[in-house]
Amino acid sequence: ELPFKVYDVPEITAAGIKWTDEYVSANFDGEGGIGGSIAASLFGGNNKPPRTHGQCQESHDNFFAFFTPTLWQTESMGPPPYRNNDWTYRKWSKHAKFADATRLSFDKPHFYWQSGVPKEERFQPHDQWTFVSRDLPSFSTPKKETFFQFKPEEQKGIQCRFGERGVTAATHYDGGRNMVAMIQGAKRYILSPPKECNKLGIINKRGNALFRHSLLNFGHIAHLNNDIGKENMHPQERGWLELSKMALTIDTVLKAGEVLYIPSHWFHYITSLQKSAQCNVRSGIDEAGTKMYGNATDVYECGAIVSNVVVVPPKDLW
Repeated sequence: ELPFKVYDVPEITAAGIKWTDEYVSANFDGEGGIGGSIAASLFGGNNKPPRTHGQCQESHDNFFAFFTPTLWQTESMGPPPYRNNDWTYRKWSKHAKFADATRLSFDKPHFYWQSGVPKEERFQPHDQWTFVSRDLPSFSTPKKETFFQFKPEEQKGIQCRFGERGVTAATHYDGGRNMVAMIQGAKRYILSPPKECNKLGIINKRGNALFRHSLLNFGHIAHLNNDIGKENMHPQERGWLELSKMALTIDTVLKAGEVLYIPSHWFHYITSLQKSAQCNVRSGIDEAGTKMYGNATDVYECGAIVSNVVVVPPKDLW
């Protein structure tokens, strides 16, 4: 299996038109949901969806390396790469618009809004579905196979990411076959096949807080040819980046109304180019891969352990 894109998907385009800030904040911030006054005018009668839960995350710059909070050891690893805050969706949206208007610099604090729909929701009565499930029916069907959901019985829920300009998610892989829909805005995806695992600094030890992820910031590759940048870079980070820049990659921009397929165990590094909304669904695992680009075995045997080179903000950041 190889990555591909689907263009002009009516369902995704329709969601992009529908997902105004008023509509989305009504669902996330409690102004919508059951009993909400704004929801009453937007949805009418008893057709109001339940409130959707989301969380705003913040980083000291534009780089987000995801981790398992319960496994993060602050004493040995320093403060985590990002933290949760108490912002509402409306407040996040306001800052995302500010980031677009001012071309927010990469070294300023950035904010990321995330939400997940549990896999159990699609088995509930339709009137108990949240707006994400209702507006993305091809991602939500409980039993029927669709083009975007290969094996409904193995669907892991729907994950939605609302990014602001510059927000970058560190390289990682997912076991599930991944359909990524861009609802609004645009994101740049840098993909690498499984066989490139040993060039990407993937932390592949179960039980590590950063399992399946890398801490390498590809934005630093530009500093490899800069003497000042080299002097300020940790030697091990420099070594990994020298290796990473040789990895096979696909570079593509995913725009509103498009869907990107990321096969199992393919690595992806993502940058939001503007205020954006993206949702993805994973269903089923392909371990066979291809002879040319590798498969699950290449990733499972990769085993690059770089947890002792954790690149984190200063201890007094938070």
